[in-house]
Amino acid sequence: MSLIKSISGIRGTIGGKSGSGLTPVDIANFTLAFGSILKAKDGKKIVVGRDARISGEMVHHIVVGNLISIGIDVVDIGLATTPTVEMAVVAEQADGGIIITASHNPKQWNALKLLNSKGEFISDKVGKEVLKKATSKFDFSEVDKLGQVTKKDYLDYHIEQILKIPYVDVEAIRNKKLKVVVDAVNSVGGIAVPKLLNALGVETIYEIHCEPNGKFAHNPEPLPEHLSSLASEVKQRKADIGIAVDPDVDRLALIDEKGNPFGEEYTLVAVADYVLQHKKGNTVSNLSSTKALKDISLKHGVTYTASAVGEVNVVEKMKETNAIIGGEGNGGIILPELHYGRDALVGIALILSQLATTKKSVHALRAQYPNYVISKNKIQLQEDMNLVEIIDKIKEKYQQYPQNTIDGLRIDIDEDWVHLRGSNTEPIIRIYAESSTEQTANAIAQKMMKDITAIIKQINN
Repeated sequence: MSLIKSISGIRGTIGGKSGSGLTPVDIANFTLAFGSILKAKDGKKIVVGRDARISGEMVHHIVVGNLISIGIDVVDIGLATTPTVEMAVVAEQADGGIIITASHNPKQWNALKLLNSKGEFISDKVGKEVLKKATSKFDFSEVDKLGQVTKKDYLDYHIEQILKIPYVDVEAIRNKKLKVVVDAVNSVGGIAVPKLLNALGVETIYEIHCEPNGKFAHNPEPLPEHLSSLASEVKQRKADIGIAVDPDVDRLALIDEKGNPFGEEYTLVAVADYVLQHKKGNTVSNLSSTKALKDISLKHGVTYTASAVGEVNVVEKMKETNAIIGGEGNGGIILPELHYGRDALVGIALILSQLATTKKSVHALRAQYPNYVISKNKIQLQEDMNLVEIIDKIKEKYQQYPQNTIDGLRIDIDEDWVHLRGSNTEPIIRIYAESSTEQTANAIAQKMMKDITAIIKQINN
């Protein structure tokens, strides 16, 4: 059993003893901590939504019950995507939000993602405050001062706002008569994505794994190796595109008409290229994302900036640089004119608009972008491992190369790069490397992993 408490929320496997897995006690304490902090600042209303994983209903009852027990009013939007909850917080003028989702983690996991009044993830400062408060005692409301629950559905609102974006071209999409296959990995995307596609005028929609029962038909992370059934369905149906989302619909992956992965790194690249054709502005992605976004930005004459990994860091950098498009290389797209959060739904609308207006196939669209390959790897961390010490020794070993230390360590090696950092959600070191060929990217990553393993042995001895 695993339980990870961090400034970005609480995440763990369901079951086990308190403090080892994500138990009702842990869920209650974290919810009460967040609610109490907002209440102390005159907060009165929190929006709550969840993905469709099996434990979602159980966690949802605990969250809502504990919030009303301390006098917080709850706007319960039920099964909802992460970006829908984010937008609902703003629309409701709420004081915060709680999203019950473990994102791409397997079905035994669940988590609480915490939002501020802007519908954005809470800051490091507030996160630390929540962690501290979760270990204390709480004051509960008397019976006539309990919070109230209001149930609403915000998906239609979310879709309406997407359709208002000037360069979402519904007419062109309708005229294109697209055939689309959707894989929603048995979560809320099975509700949200088909509804969006219908609103966009997509002619034919084929659904696989769209029943929102939480029984994930495959690994829920939308990586190429997990999307073989989607690729097969696209070819069999002779569809124009395959669309895959993760359980909370903030990541978007695509399959071309030939059954080939578009590449999750290139979702943001393609969307940014389309947006920049309609308006000029800066771009942002994190240090572990492909440099193809930088290439596209230079082509359009705008400035690209890299941020630390994590949506909150990308958003902060986007605000700082007045970026009009940004996100992360995991298929996460952030369009500020809609809201500051990763949103697969707006990504779908923009990609389909791009295909319809350019009259290109998905395969042809991907072929027009620089072809880089990222090798994504990880090393399991033991509890007694000192990540800072490991990174310091790697810095010293590669001191002749340009380095960036805003998040772990990124080393630029000629035209290539390698980035190593501790995960915020798992006890691992991530090692990502990018080059123009898969062989070179893998070689760089393997060399770094070998160096890290040697350093760990040296430290242990």
